[in-house]
Amino acid sequence: MTEKRDFKDTVFLPKTDFPMKAGLPQKEPGILARWQEIGLYEKLRDARRGREKFVLHDGPPYANGDMHIGHALNHVLKDMVVRTQSLTGKDAPYVPGWDCHGLPIEWKVEEQYRKKKKNKDEVPAKEFRAECRAYAQHWVDTQREQLKRLGINGDWENPYLTMQFESEATIVAELLKFAESGQLYRGAKPVMWSPVEKTALAEAEVEYEDITSTQIDVAFEIVESPIPELVGAHAVIWTTTPWTIPVNQALAYGPDVDYVLVKLTDESPKFLVAFNLVDEFVDRLARSIDPVNKDKVAAKLGGWVAEGVKDKNGLVSLWGYAPDATFKGSELAGTVARHPMHHLGGFYAAPRPLLPGDFVTTDSGTGLVHMAPDHGEDDFDLCKAHGIEPKFVVDGDGRYREDWLWLPRTDERSMSVINPKFNAPDGPVCSDLREVGALLSASTDYQHSYPHSWRSKAKVIFRCTPQWFVPMDLPNAVEHIDNRAEARWENEGGAQEPKLTLRQAAMQAIADTRFVPAKGRNRIGSMVEGRPDWVLSRQRAWGVPITLFVDRKSGQYLNDPAVNARIVESIRTHGVDGWDEDYAAAILGPDYDLDDYERITDILDVWFDSGSTHAFVLESGRWPDLQWPADLYLEGSDQHRGWFQSSLLESCGTRGRAPYKAVLTHGFTMASDGKKMSKSLGNTVDPNKVMEEYGADIIRLWALSVDYTEDHRIGPEILKGVGDQYRRLRNTFRYLLGALQGFSDAERVDAANMPELERYVLSLLGDVDATLRTAIDDFDFNTYVRTLVDFCNEDLSAFFFDIRKDSLYCDAPGDLGRRAYRTVLDTLFHALIRWAAPVLVFTAEEVWQSRFPGSDSVHLLEWPEVPAANADKARWSALRDLRERVNEAIEPLRREKTVRSSLQAEVEVPAAAVPEGFSDADLEELFITATVTRGQGDAVIVKPTDLAKCGRCWRHLPEVREDGDACDRCDSVVEGMEAA
Repeated sequence: MTEKRDFKDTVFLPKTDFPMKAGLPQKEPGILARWQEIGLYEKLRDARRGREKFVLHDGPPYANGDMHIGHALNHVLKDMVVRTQSLTGKDAPYVPGWDCHGLPIEWKVEEQYRKKKKNKDEVPAKEFRAECRAYAQHWVDTQREQLKRLGINGDWENPYLTMQFESEATIVAELLKFAESGQLYRGAKPVMWSPVEKTALAEAEVEYEDITSTQIDVAFEIVESPIPELVGAHAVIWTTTPWTIPVNQALAYGPDVDYVLVKLTDESPKFLVAFNLVDEFVDRLARSIDPVNKDKVAAKLGGWVAEGVKDKNGLVSLWGYAPDATFKGSELAGTVARHPMHHLGGFYAAPRPLLPGDFVTTDSGTGLVHMAPDHGEDDFDLCKAHGIEPKFVVDGDGRYREDWLWLPRTDERSMSVINPKFNAPDGPVCSDLREVGALLSASTDYQHSYPHSWRSKAKVIFRCTPQWFVPMDLPNAVEHIDNRAEARWENEGGAQEPKLTLRQAAMQAIADTRFVPAKGRNRIGSMVEGRPDWVLSRQRAWGVPITLFVDRKSGQYLNDPAVNARIVESIRTHGVDGWDEDYAAAILGPDYDLDDYERITDILDVWFDSGSTHAFVLESGRWPDLQWPADLYLEGSDQHRGWFQSSLLESCGTRGRAPYKAVLTHGFTMASDGKKMSKSLGNTVDPNKVMEEYGADIIRLWALSVDYTEDHRIGPEILKGVGDQYRRLRNTFRYLLGALQGFSDAERVDAANMPELERYVLSLLGDVDATLRTAIDDFDFNTYVRTLVDFCNEDLSAFFFDIRKDSLYCDAPGDLGRRAYRTVLDTLFHALIRWAAPVLVFTAEEVWQSRFPGSDSVHLLEWPEVPAANADKARWSALRDLRERVNEAIEPLRREKTVRSSLQAEVEVPAAAVPEGFSDADLEELFITATVTRGQGDAVIVKPTDLAKCGRCWRHLPEVREDGDACDRCDSVVEGMEAA
């Protein structure tokens, strides 16, 4: 028997040194070092200079702690935006930044003090601020290296920091713009206050947690009323904050609420409560008297009956008797009660008027609300409208003043008001109320949502203190510069363009801004529409000072442009220390006496810092590649009440429009089971560790594959799936590199001269091109990545590459079909490497350098040109459906090992299912089978072939006499090779 020839050395198998195993954790740092060495960011700026700009303004992460997975997602999204805009030919610079002032840093430095048994208040303020600055710089440097490792391309050597002197000077200048335009006032209002941190908090610094509180019903005896029946009765209030009773100054009723005067037992006084809430009131009393037998007690007190009797007003009578009186809340006008502790005299002896409050509802309680203007917004506004002022009796640590009449600071009464023991049924407030017979019920079972400081996690209170505010509704405060707004005013025929309130300007700016996703507009709009005046002041040390001098006689702040200029210059020279007392006289200058002025020592809300970044980053000229306004702000959805809003208000107050054209928001990253990540639960994912194990490109692929507009998940199994996805993409590039070895322009074929399959694939590439362009415009990166992955997996690897591997391996190098295939592969390579580069930044560079070693970076390239190619895609889609049916029919024979590959299968397909224009030979090539015939049935029929197998291409063909011989095509190719 003659030994068959081994054709291995005649087959053109792909050859490449590009490894299948990625080894990203080891390779990526070297690629990153090369980018730094060649100055990639600067090269890109030079390459795009003069092009249309796209400016994404980086929202400053806080300089406190390592990068977490939320940081990673956020910055990958930003990097994707910048890179895709640059890829499409725009000049898209990226300047990273950090928020460096504020309580969290101050809190950490204080913690270090406490460990050393040092008292912050005994340390000179300048020294303390220096330690805060050093602490912030440490974390800026740490996070910078972590973000660079993630492959984020930006001006890392020249970031912006809110604590840079120039930044601090600009923040002060922005504050003084508000002062100069009259958009600043000092007022006493209840603000959210943290007794633990001893400072006011912004809404963005508060989170809500479910808690269980004490709820009490308290009786206030009515002493005056235009309604005789009410005198001697008791108005009942319900509250979950017993600690506020010591500063009660009034009661509020709903003008449209139906009230009833009831007597629950023969011995009890008459109680005034809302009709709809009598049953809840009775139930609370019953539970308070006897929790075990509350139903029996309720019956004795007078519960509802199923078949009640209605009186003349349509109100159901109580069990056993009719209500003593029923009336509308509006009839309570002029009614006066007295505080339960009136016997103490002084403050408590003053009458407590019943006042109309539109905010009073019958959702819960008694329909009557006690008013403590020191500790509630509605309380403050209603009381102020009736000439009742707050008393400021709770100190910054949440304890009552030592001299307060009712609750002097004895040992048992010196607790903070947020202490549950202070509010307990046996606590000081409830105990005293019980002694005078005013506490009708008290229980510790009321579950509700309550605000907490997101830093200390402690409950906050509403506390009335003197603070500095920016008014939201000051008429004629803002000059709106939007051209459409100008046209609108002109069209209305106004002689002079009217100014807006800050709220109106902000709402107009929201309407003019693009939001992605669109629901962001309603979210921030509802927040701005209902938000209170902006509280700017904080009672801390580390931050930008509120640089105002207040006249001690008039109470007005000094508004002198020359003084303001010296203030800004002092901060520019000395940083925040430039507001210290040592500089005050020089700043005021010779025209003013320092003794006549109070130098404000509060610091600014850090949201004003970050809200001013557009001024010192986009406008200052320190980064000339940037411009104002930004094209995009991109942060998590919580920033609708944070950075997006503070930037909006700051810019609208000083420039009349938003500092951004579009706002993109992403959801939060949850654990793989959908739960919120928590160190205590042990379900956090550290991106730094993920990079050590998998590489940064895996994090990037995950971040750009999820639907970031909603909350999304990450975990070991999810990352494993991302790793599989990555390997398929990597193998696509590995195949292209191997298949294109030695390719040159001399081999190139015009699309018009290509086989139909190649033209079809080019037409699919054109579809991908259009989809990706739209995805970039829509910031739809989930679609971007999915389109790329599906094209590589389904259209290329499982279809085009699979079909054409025979031509690549076995056709002669000069064969037109093989040349056409390699031409398309080269087109695919140049398109796919560019499209993948913003996603897999390290891998794309590795692939590019593997094909073009020593060349410039792949990230300097622009969007590929995809050649136009015509193909009947509907016809090809039908053919692919049939091909899928054929593969499904072959699979059982493969599993049974009746055939080892589709090349060994003879297939009969339904003739009606074959699209027009495909011959049987075409089908054999496209289905990769031995033969294809057409039958009249509906099924695909498969059987093993008896045809001999070519020893070179492994196809089973009639012309092959024996297994191992060469087919005619292969014989010709081999002869040509031998002749060459």
